[in-house]
Amino acid sequence: MSSAVHLSNRRFPELGLMVVVLVLGLLLGIGGGSVERPRFETGPDGSRQRVRFINPEGEEVPATERVNKFFNAQSLAQLSKDTSFIAVMAIGMTFVIIAGQIDLSIGSAYALSSVLAALLLNRFGPDGAGSGSPVTGTLLGAALCLGVGTLCGLLNGGMVTSLRVHPFIITLGTMAIFRGIAFVATQGQSVGSFPAPLRDWVGWRTAAGLSLVPLIVTVAVVVAGGIYLSRFGGGRRIYAVGGNELASRFSGIRVGRVKLWVFVVSGLTAGIAALLNLGYYGAASSGDGQGYELNVIAAAVVGGASLNGGRGSALGALLGALIIQMITSGIVILGIDQNYSQIIIGSVVVVAVLLDQFNNWWRQRRLLNPATTPR
Repeated sequence: MSSAVHLSNRRFPELGLMVVVLVLGLLLGIGGGSVERPRFETGPDGSRQRVRFINPEGEEVPATERVNKFFNAQSLAQLSKDTSFIAVMAIGMTFVIIAGQIDLSIGSAYALSSVLAALLLNRFGPDGAGSGSPVTGTLLGAALCLGVGTLCGLLNGGMVTSLRVHPFIITLGTMAIFRGIAFVATQGQSVGSFPAPLRDWVGWRTAAGLSLVPLIVTVAVVVAGGIYLSRFGGGRRIYAVGGNELASRFSGIRVGRVKLWVFVVSGLTAGIAALLNLGYYGAASSGDGQGYELNVIAAAVVGGASLNGGRGSALGALLGALIIQMITSGIVILGIDQNYSQIIIGSVVVVAVLLDQFNNWWRQRRLLNPATTPR
């Protein structure tokens, strides 16, 4: 029996994370209780309208319904939307961590991509001075957002590989530089008034009022990242560099190019998340993404990425981000003081790192003593 469980964990290491997600969901569903919410229906023009009824006194009053605080369509859609911003960046961070690197600037790259694209989008919005069509402005803004994020990653990777300085130091510096540029560009002000197509595309909602575009984009990024890491030679080279950089050099792998590439991917995912933020919220400021570094790294580590390098997966990053967001949402649902959220998330990261260290010790022990390896 233990051999079967061991074999299944090796073939599908994310199984344990799925169990954690299921247990957290059950705890929130049972412990959160229920709440009264207004009922809505789709009107003749396709808009959502409050449902009303006539009470025994002949008055027209809004109709309500009792739903579970966690297991209801609106809460689950909100959970998926909140998870998507962190999950997309966590996938990029997982690339970096698998290669044995770290990127502390991903939140600042997110903010810089967001505000520079916002400044361009504002010119094509209702209050802007741009002369092009809103669709053209939206496409240019989207391209700029992705391009800035990618450029931030390219700068990080270029300095890490060319200067041969530890990525912790490089990205700690660029974290302040990127956010400082964002502040100077906006003078600390929020930028909004974007072209309508951006909100229409990213903020599209179903007839039930659910916003699914962030979830769809996240799933697409997870699938693309998972296929690249598991099916392409470039993905295998990332694992090789993170597992043993010296052996990778002797085997002919261009280690510097691999490191540069993972930082580019990290920057690109920051740009994608920033674009989702612009389309969903319709505004950007230099304070966007403040503290996202902790949540993104936490999601990657909880998702199974080893800070020693050589291990991790895109699906694990998604599940890790979901667990982090479920904990954050659970604090609200269970009525716990939100001031404890960072303490709890930080504790989760510490536990995840300790478990990773234990797994490394156990793996080395099995290599030294093959008799302990399950058959």
